[in-house]
Amino acid sequence: MIEQLLKEMPLLKDYKEFKKINKGFSSDEKYLIALKNSDEKYMLRFFPISQFEDREKEFAILKTIESYSIKAIKAIEIGKIQEHGYIVTTYMDGNDVEEELLVLTEREQYQLGFEAGQELLNLHKIQAPKHIESWYERKSLKHKKYVEAYLACPIKIDQDEKILQFIDNHMLLMENRPNIFQHDDYHPSNLIAQEGKFKGIIDFGRYDWGDPIHEFLKIGIFTRNISVPFSIGQIKGYFNGKEPSDEFWALYSLYLAMCVFSTIVWTLKTIPEDMDNMRNRINIFLDDHQYFKNVKPSWYK
Repeated sequence: MIEQLLKEMPLLKDYKEFKKINKGFSSDEKYLIALKNSDEKYMLRFFPISQFEDREKEFAILKTIESYSIKAIKAIEIGKIQEHGYIVTTYMDGNDVEEELLVLTEREQYQLGFEAGQELLNLHKIQAPKHIESWYERKSLKHKKYVEAYLACPIKIDQDEKILQFIDNHMLLMENRPNIFQHDDYHPSNLIAQEGKFKGIIDFGRYDWGDPIHEFLKIGIFTRNISVPFSIGQIKGYFNGKEPSDEFWALYSLYLAMCVFSTIVWTLKTIPEDMDNMRNRINIFLDDHQYFKNVKPSWYK
């Protein structure tokens, strides 16, 4: 079917080859497209046409990002074809950072993380549209719904009452926090590097608006398990080499504590077969913080 669809797309009809990409949790059908008589490569994503309005917003965001000189994929085309929606973006050569980290020294891992942190800071220069409600209102409501769903589900986390109490004691920290662009899935699998150098950011499908510190919870869930030096580098790069404030660590821990409940609910609904893996990730960061007795994780040295 893909061959027929490509022939109906003026931009891609002169393709030389295509390759299906199966990595990631996205439900999109993804293809790498190489063109004849050209070095250009594109990423083609098919999605349900019911998502078209939301994906148009994602496309517009990618166009906005271009004006900030941020290292990221670029939006090329969006459209509908044979009951499918599709987005075409540039393709970024290189490896995802998770793969790249396997062959780097600890010092090189730290430096790559530092560059990723600096680029994340650039991404956070984009302000939310004025009609977006405050971060505190939106995040509080989401958390309440996730907790209700968690309490009704059969999966439970040890000492969950202690975690909920920590959250309740720190919720007001979210008041008056900035409303900026969030990639909301900023971790090594969505970052590209080549020969140890940071190249850019991909996969903006989960973007949101809100507190920039919320972006860092992916470090606690995913990145610290892949590379502690990269994780430390990302934080130090974001703060231009300086140590983050106590407020940063308090908010980081608050968002990590909240994601205990959202992760259980999301996993049970979306990928229940991965529940053991997700529970293991949760237990690791709970140990890192001694169930939030400490707001700064034990791995940050």
